[in-house]
Amino acid sequence: MKKKIQTPETVKLKRRAEIAFAFYIAAVLMVTLATTICLAANDPLSVVNNLSNFIFSLIRAIGLILLGFGIMQVGLSLKSHDPSQRANGVLTLAGGIIITFTKEILNMITG
Repeated sequence: MKKKIQTPETVKLKRRAEIAFAFYIAAVLMVTLATTICLAANDPLSVVNNLSNFIFSLIRAIGLILLGFGIMQVGLSLKSHDPSQRANGVLTLAGGIIITFTKEILNMITG
């Protein structure tokens, strides 16, 4: 079994991709969590609606993180010519899109 030889250039590129992905995750979480305000009101329905909006914004953040990870996987697979990583990247990308738009999909189904 042959070991893959990692050049310093490849290691540096992977490290940069990891750092960029970490910044992307931090930015998505900050935007999602900082802008969502769950205000409790006297009306019980508004409390439930606010909680629902908060939970769907968390789900959207997870979907955006998966979307970014899928884009990164596809990009790295194109560079390394790895078809299995490319397939995993495309599946992660599709899953991220579906998770990101979960609320809109459910609203479209329920009418």
